[in-house]
Amino acid sequence: MDTKGAPPPKPLGPRKLFLSAPDPLHSTVLPKTMIRDVIPRRSQLDLLSKSNQPKRSIQESQEVIFRYLLTIVKEWQPSEVLGEFKRLFIYHVDSASSEALQALYEVVFANNDQEFRNTLKRSCYILINNWDATRQHQPIRELVGLFEDAAVTRQTASPTLKRLRQWIHDFAKSKDYDDLKLFVAKYDGPDQSHWSQRYTSYLLVPQYTDLQNPREQREAARALAKQLRDKFKFDLAMYIARSQSGSQPQGKNPQNPTTLGDGVLRLIKTVVARRGPFSYVNLANIFINQTRDLKYRDFKKSLLEYLLFSINNPELVELLRKRLPEKLEGLYDRYDDEPIQSALLLRTCNRLIDFLTIENGQEPSSLFAQLLSQGNPLTIVIVLLKIILICRNARTYLETRIGELVRYYGNYPEEECQWIVHFMEVFNITFTIYAENVRYNLVRMPEDVPLPDNNQYKIFSQLRYEEGAEAEVEELPEVAIEPDLNPEEGAD
Repeated sequence: MDTKGAPPPKPLGPRKLFLSAPDPLHSTVLPKTMIRDVIPRRSQLDLLSKSNQPKRSIQESQEVIFRYLLTIVKEWQPSEVLGEFKRLFIYHVDSASSEALQALYEVVFANNDQEFRNTLKRSCYILINNWDATRQHQPIRELVGLFEDAAVTRQTASPTLKRLRQWIHDFAKSKDYDDLKLFVAKYDGPDQSHWSQRYTSYLLVPQYTDLQNPREQREAARALAKQLRDKFKFDLAMYIARSQSGSQPQGKNPQNPTTLGDGVLRLIKTVVARRGPFSYVNLANIFINQTRDLKYRDFKKSLLEYLLFSINNPELVELLRKRLPEKLEGLYDRYDDEPIQSALLLRTCNRLIDFLTIENGQEPSSLFAQLLSQGNPLTIVIVLLKIILICRNARTYLETRIGELVRYYGNYPEEECQWIVHFMEVFNITFTIYAENVRYNLVRMPEDVPLPDNNQYKIFSQLRYEEGAEAEVEELPEVAIEPDLNPEEGAD
């Protein structure tokens, strides 16, 4: 056929794609995002599987992601960092770094849910630490909220993307995500937050004592816990000063950082009143000196007497005399004929804390429930305080158990567990008085000095600077790990 001189064919217009026969009355154009998810096509992560780059270990791939995030969080605006985080972990497309996206593919392709979760957790805490250091708190809230993005549950034909979204969804339903949400709880108003969030400083302790958590998470948890403790100490001191001044404007009451109302002043006076030779600090020093060379069997008997001494609650004393000996007698009995030493003291105090709080690591001990149901929570708090005053390194372990109590009862509404809330308030105040770097003193005022509650004793607080007989109230180490009693033996 002779085509010479024939006109060139007309260029074809853009091809129209219809998923079904077009309806002239109801035709619509699908958004690009819908087309991308409906039409089978490979995601960027799937395409990266064809990469010719040399294979790396999963740890090397993780480090690529961490270095990338650490770089951009220091150089980019928070909104840009959040957008890149979403493109990398949520949408999985159009990342500014092909190397980071390739590294993420390698982590996902390893098909190890735990390694991916570790990657995700550490990535989050890298951003949180850097934003918190520069007091940029809003991006932290937005980061935590990203995991509720609808894209996490969107259907996709990509097998790699499907796996990744499932892992993100599982993370958003996990305890790890609950831990992450603690970092925004402090910005919620009192009407918005759950009652357990008032004790976030204790909920954070298990995070920074768990060596399985990423270093960035432990650092962030430790820093936030300290901020919250310091804030409570300051707010409590300011409330005490202002509530006793009698010079507040009419109708404007000082802000109380506790839920005890005016009862907080009575509680503090009760606790601080134990001064002189029978103060808790002096009793602890006497006990330490008198039991220094005792055999462990005799030490355990003396320990029981020390814990129960001066407790003015006969019912609770009787209960403790019945329950504690059965726990102590067989405890580490292979060391009964050996002198007490620091490692054995620490482990003994930790086991006592277990008996009095959470014995099986999951739910409150029966002794804890009995003690709180039969009397004033101040009694059990004082017993716990006495343990810490003879073994300061056990404090972090105690705070871990307290955090576990809060988490356990946090599943219940506040009106159903007022007794545990009351216990937490008493614990918080008592340990602020005795185990922090603030000294509280009770001073009798002259009769011609009027006080708001007609009580001639006034509470004064001041920072501790001196070293001396009461130096045991200085701040304790962040983490105390139980040493092995014998290098050849495993921990009990």
